[in-house]
Amino acid sequence: MLHGCFLDTGTLGEGIDWSPLRELPLRWQWHHNTAAAEVAARIGRAAVVITNKVVLDAATIAAAPNLRLICIAATGTNNVDLAAAAEHGITVSNVRDYATPAVAQYVMAMILAHATRWQAYARDTAAGAWTRSPFFCRLDHPIEELAEATLGIIGYGALGQAVARLARAFDMRVLVAERAGSASLRAGRTPLEQVLAEADFVSLHCPLTEATHHLLDAEALRRMKSSAYLINTARGPIVNEQALAAALRTGAIAGAALDVLTSEPPPADHPLLAPDIPGLSITPHCSWASRSARQRALAGVAANIRAFIDATPANQVN
Repeated sequence: MLHGCFLDTGTLGEGIDWSPLRELPLRWQWHHNTAAAEVAARIGRAAVVITNKVVLDAATIAAAPNLRLICIAATGTNNVDLAAAAEHGITVSNVRDYATPAVAQYVMAMILAHATRWQAYARDTAAGAWTRSPFFCRLDHPIEELAEATLGIIGYGALGQAVARLARAFDMRVLVAERAGSASLRAGRTPLEQVLAEADFVSLHCPLTEATHHLLDAEALRRMKSSAYLINTARGPIVNEQALAAALRTGAIAGAALDVLTSEPPPADHPLLAPDIPGLSITPHCSWASRSARQRALAGVAANIRAFIDATPANQVN
């Protein structure tokens, strides 16, 4: 029987059914989490390794003689050296589209929170501001309407398309950015520079690659409206975090909602955790993590393993 190893089961949390993996014909090792120094020993006997965020670099892959399949329990592949895996004849598969409803609703929740300022009003009410008011309502924070506001989407796969559908239901104008540096303009796409200049909200849904690393740098942020709001549910390094901190402090943009950072978990001295940055909300990479989405991710991993056992690899990325 083949040996299987799941390096970070803890990343899928509690409350899901593990039977799709347990029913596979593998002898499993389960690890809640795995430190970098523990990876090589833990995967030494494994033919199948599942990782969500544990890094499998070239040296680790080369030192795993039995490894035949790496299953990423996510869509992003930046934690696995795909070239090294291919060099050693190891298949790498990911799971796709499992978190689309959860991420799309998170993006709209951030947009709505910024537009309605409900959190600020709720805090004021809890502090007694309404009780002290001479009027039936308070108008301390500017409320915006999404109808006819412009949403710029960078990255138009399943996630970007789902966000666009929800935005259009609010009568928002949606601009889909063409890839940065592209020599041609596809139908339905808008140059990135124009998207940044016209959007009231910018939502990131592109993968992290060499081309998208620090795509939102100081220059890109300067192109945005001073009233614009940035949402990043993709990958932290797509945004230059020092540049974003400066843009928020100077009022170059109005605000940002981030569910991802370059370092996860971030160190206490992370530049975006400073208490003096206005208009910024940060959540701990949880936009994807509805129970339904986590269950779909697990089912997707199991399906990839079964396809590999049946000699019909699915969702291969290398």
